[in-house]
Amino acid sequence: MYKNQSGYSDPTAGLAIGHVMRSERRKHRKRPASRSVKKIYVASKYAGNVAENVETAIWCCRYVIDKGFMPIASHLLYPQILNDEIPREREMGIKFGLALLAICSEIWVFTDRGEISSGMEREIAEAVRLNIPVRRIEMEER
Repeated sequence: MYKNQSGYSDPTAGLAIGHVMRSERRKHRKRPASRSVKKIYVASKYAGNVAENVETAIWCCRYVIDKGFMPIASHLLYPQILNDEIPREREMGIKFGLALLAICSEIWVFTDRGEISSGMEREIAEAVRLNIPVRRIEMEER
């Protein structure tokens, strides 16, 4: 309970001071980076020449970072945990990736001469279904 200078309880002043203090704390509270930075879903090829495609995906993520955004690249994460050669596990990885896509602001589709893999097609279709903007980036910019 707030007490005034004379030592008497003053609930009205206590409430007012409490409101001001909460308001000030809210003003100075920082938002977590994950909420304030725009998340970009990175879509690029994985299957085929995996080593080269992983290197390309890392380049794509760096491209997103250099533009000031947070890259989300599920194809760099889940193949390290799940076996892409086992259809059930590949499907599980794709579904996990689509769940991550749902929290992103945009999907950036990185292509080489317009080539899009079946996994990328599913990501684009899901982005369209969720009304997430799709941006195509030709790898010749690299």
